Amino acid sequence: MSQPVLTVRDLSVQVATPSGAQTVLDRLGFDLHAGETLCLAGESGSGKSMTALAIMGLLPKPMCRIAGGSIKLGETELVGLADAQYRRIRTERIAMIFQEPMTSLNPLMTVRQQLVEALLQHDACSHAEAPRRALQLLRDVQLTEPERRLKQYPHELSGGMRQRVMIAIALACDPEVLIADEPTTALDVTVQAEILDLIRKLQRDHGTAVLMITHDMGVVAEMADRVVILRHGQEMESAPVRDLFAAPQSDYARELLAAVPRLGTAPPRREKPAAEPVLEVEGLTVRFPIRGGVLNRVQAQVHAVENVSFQIGAGETLALVGESGCGKSTIGKALLGLAPWTGSVKVASQQTQGLGPAAMKPVRRVIQMVFQDPGASLDARMTVGEQVAEPLQIHSLASGSELSDRVAHLFRRVGLSPDMMARFPHEFSGGQRQRINIARALSLSPRLIVADESVSALDVSVQAQVLDLLQEIQDEDGLAFLFISHDMAVVEQVADRVMVMRLGQVVEEGRRDAVLRDPRHAYTRRLLSAVPQPDPTRPRPDRIETEALGSPVYPVGQRPELLRLTEVAKGHFAAE
Repeated sequence: MSQPVLTVRDLSVQVATPSGAQTVLDRLGFDLHAGETLCLAGESGSGKSMTALAIMGLLPKPMCRIAGGSIKLGETELVGLADAQYRRIRTERIAMIFQEPMTSLNPLMTVRQQLVEALLQHDACSHAEAPRRALQLLRDVQLTEPERRLKQYPHELSGGMRQRVMIAIALACDPEVLIADEPTTALDVTVQAEILDLIRKLQRDHGTAVLMITHDMGVVAEMADRVVILRHGQEMESAPVRDLFAAPQSDYARELLAAVPRLGTAPPRREKPAAEPVLEVEGLTVRFPIRGGVLNRVQAQVHAVENVSFQIGAGETLALVGESGCGKSTIGKALLGLAPWTGSVKVASQQTQGLGPAAMKPVRRVIQMVFQDPGASLDARMTVGEQVAEPLQIHSLASGSELSDRVAHLFRRVGLSPDMMARFPHEFSGGQRQRINIARALSLSPRLIVADESVSALDVSVQAQVLDLLQEIQDEDGLAFLFISHDMAVVEQVADRVMVMRLGQVVEEGRRDAVLRDPRHAYTRRLLSAVPQPDPTRPRPDRIETEALGSPVYPVGQRPELLRLTEVAKGHFAAE
C-alpha cells in the first residue's frame, strides 16, 4: 500500500482527577491511507472521541494531556505542535465532523457567514470568491435550496441539514483526513443513510481518508474498510471489516457483535390475550402557530400531528416510528399535557381533554415518560436518590424511612446499587443515567410508559441491557409501552404492533411482523431500506429516495384535506 496519510503510534492520553492522573487511552496505534475508511468502535468511554480530540489538537487543557506516543500527518509530527501551527493544520489538512451539529455551529451567524469564515480563515479563496464557493459547497453536500439555506440560521434547519452544513465546513479546504465522530447518532435512519452515502461520494470524489467513530455496528459494516475495537482506552482487536464480522478474535468483540440488534432476526412475540385499553386516542391533532408581521399575528399553522387514532392495551408495546419531524415525540408530549392538542385522549378510561395542571396530576400517576437524553433529563444539582424520590414526595406517597426504602428498592429494580443514591448525575455513565430515569418513571407505579427514543443515544451493549430491563418490567407488572423510535431493528425486538408516521399522519399500522416483514406502504419500505445492516458481505440495498420534507404548513383558516402521501410528497414516490 501507499504511505499512510495518518500514522498513530503508542498514543497515550491522561486525564487529571482528584486521585491523580488517569490513563484514558493506552498506547493506541493505527495507520490510515488515502481513500480508506477506518472505524474506531466500542462502548461509550472506550476512548474513541478522546482519540479524535488528540489527533485534532483539541484535548481540553490542562485537564487532559498526551502522555506519550506519536501522531503523524504525512511527515508532520502533530504531538507538541504549537497552537498557531495546529490551527493551520486543522481544516487545511485535517477536519472533523462532530456528533451534535447544533452545538458545533454558531447560533448567531447565518450558514453563509460560517462557511465564508472557514474559507477566509484558511486562505482558501479571496473575499470576492468566498460567497460563490460557499454556495458550491452546499451544492456539493446536496443540500436542498442552497441559495435559501445560505441566508438561514442553524435553528431554522433540520438535524440532517445542519449535519450537511457541518460537512461542507469540514470540506471547505479539501482536507487529506476527515474525522467523523458519531456523525449519524442523532439522525433517523433515512437521513443517516443520506449522510453516509454523501460521505462515501465525497470520499470517492476527493480521495479523502476517513476516520469514523461510531458505536453502531451497522454503520461499521456499511462504511469501514478496517476496524479498531477499543475498550477502556485499549485496543481489543484490529482487523479488516469482513474478517472482524466473520471471525472476531477477542471475547469483547464477540460480545459486542452479539449485542447488535439485526433486523429480521427477532424471535416471534408472545401472543397476548386482548386486554383492557390503558390508552385510547381518537382524532389527536397538534398544530403550532407561526406568527409574523408588525403585529405578530398568527399567519400560518404547522400541522405537526393530524387526526391520529390508536389504542394500547395493558402489557402491550406499540412502537411509533418515522423520520425526524413526523410528529412522534409531539404525540408523546401531548399525551402528558406537554403540548397543546385537540381530539380525545383517555388514560385508564379517564378523559384528559380540558384538564388543567391540578386535574392532570393524578393522571400522571398512570402515565410516565422516559426521554431520549438521560443526562438532560436529570437535574445536575440534585442527587439521583433525591430525583427518584421526588415524584413520591410530590404525590404524597411516602416520607421518612419508607421513602428511603422505596427509592432503594427502585434502584435495585433497575440493576443499580442503593449505595449510588447519594451520587450526582455526572458520576454515572449514559446507560446508568437512563436506568435512573426508568427508576424515576417507575416510582409512581404507572400503567403506561412513553419511551421517547430512550435507547438511541446508548451503545449497543448498554442498549441491550436497557431493553432487557424494560421487557422484564413489562412482564412482571403488565406495563404498557408507547415506544417511540427511529431504530427499526430495536423496534422489531420490543414491539407487538407498529405504527408508521409521515408528515404528522399515520401511513401504516399493524402487527409487528406484518409491518416490518411485509410492508404495504412505500414509505415503510423506504424506512426499512435505509437501515444499516451489521453484515459487510451483504450488498448495500438500493435507497428508495424522496425529498426531505417537514410538517406541512397551511394558511390560517384553510382546513387541510387529509392528503395522500403522493400528493404531500409531490409525486416523489408512490403510495399504495
